[in-house]
Amino acid sequence: MDSAVILVVDDEPLNLDIIEEFLTTKGDPYIVETANDGVEAMEKLEADPNKYDVVLLDRMMPNMSGMEVLEKMSSHSELKYIPVILQTAKVSKEDILEGLKAGAYYYLTKPFTSDILHSVVKTAVKDRGYNKALLASLNVTKSSVKLLKNAYFEFRSLEDVRAVSSLVACASDEADKIAMGLSELMINAIEHGNLHIGYEEKSELRKQDMWEKEIAKRLEMPEYKEKIASLEVVNNADTVTYTITDQGNGFDWQEFMDFDTSRVMDNHGRGIAMANKLYFSKLEYQGIGNTVAVTVEKT
Repeated sequence: MDSAVILVVDDEPLNLDIIEEFLTTKGDPYIVETANDGVEAMEKLEADPNKYDVVLLDRMMPNMSGMEVLEKMSSHSELKYIPVILQTAKVSKEDILEGLKAGAYYYLTKPFTSDILHSVVKTAVKDRGYNKALLASLNVTKSSVKLLKNAYFEFRSLEDVRAVSSLVACASDEADKIAMGLSELMINAIEHGNLHIGYEEKSELRKQDMWEKEIAKRLEMPEYKEKIASLEVVNNADTVTYTITDQGNGFDWQEFMDFDTSRVMDNHGRGIAMANKLYFSKLEYQGIGNTVAVTVEKT
């Protein structure tokens, strides 16, 4: 497997040296490139949009700030899919939401440790690989799926999620964004709902790069082997509604509907909030929390 290429952007040379050392001396096969400000970063990114797997971006810089880089990447047809880790000392809910809306998915609050940096970068690299495969699947049947009116699917694995979410998202106008939002919710239905992987356990599994292996292992265990989740699609004139149901015991979903500054540097935990705030017109958990319905408005 090719080594992931990380672009580190910071106007402080010492910070660049420290981060580069962190990322190249602990066993992960990363190739690290650096940029001294946002202008240099955009020049590198635009010169080869498919080169970089993750961008580690300082928020406050001269010439072009991290927020300006995010905005430019978000409006670029290829760069908008590169995971961005925003390193910043600004951690209010408003600042976090501003960064997430601009395109950042991960946060590192200065100062951070080598372990935290590795955990977040490793997760971002994994997500980059997953999203590449997901987006590639979108191009297969886009035009014909627009004709879909009602559909019902059952799924139980991460492979099922990629196949189904990329298919049904094509019924909506912004298929790439909708596919990612559906994928987050469908994965939650599998891992938490059906397979009972809790928040802290997932944090540790992600840190050890064992999350996918644990899901595969549990899918073969007798107590989980028959469990499935479902996705129902209703395509109306003005909206598309997706309803996801798992066979779990539900969960206290309210605390995950908004961005929580106490979890900002965790290597996961933002998927539901992203879906609620950025991906869908409406998101509603029902009953005990093992059913979630989302609505997408058509333009």
